[in-house]
Amino acid sequence: MPELPEVETTRRGIDAVATGHTLTGMVDHESRMRWPIPKALPDLIKGQTVRACLRRGKYILIEFDTGTVLIHLGMSGSLRSVMQGELLRKHDHVEWLFKHATLRLHDPRRFGSVLWHPREQGPIEQHPLLAKLGIEPFDPAFNAKYLHDGLAGRSMSIKQALLAGDIVVGA
Repeated sequence: MPELPEVETTRRGIDAVATGHTLTGMVDHESRMRWPIPKALPDLIKGQTVRACLRRGKYILIEFDTGTVLIHLGMSGSLRSVMQGELLRKHDHVEWLFKHATLRLHDPRRFGSVLWHPREQGPIEQHPLLAKLGIEPFDPAFNAKYLHDGLAGRSMSIKQALLAGDIVVGA
């Protein structure tokens, strides 16, 4: 599974390519991922400008005026910028097209996901996949007391407690 630093590196690369640019299209070559990609998503985001490319835990969040696309890379996925017109590889499942660039989601095992969170459903932080995530590891509030308090009363191994993601993300 891509680890948190790898997801952050991917997010930074996508941010440099996509933020401030208008999406000319999205192509769903294979919608059977961990959860089906919403059929209406390409029409919902076509012609919109990417406002920000963020990360929460291991989710990449591509923010538009009308909502946010949540992308998880699953166990073996990658999201990369490719040359326009580059041939599809066998496991390239989704493309986001811009005038100057193309982003492709490559996921051989199809454990990744591409979901939509409309703005009218509230802040992205309230999405069910994000709402229970713990603090980010570089948040100034993440300190020894926070960790001690988060582990208090748990009867599992520290490894399992940290991997659960509800105390701190990315472990």
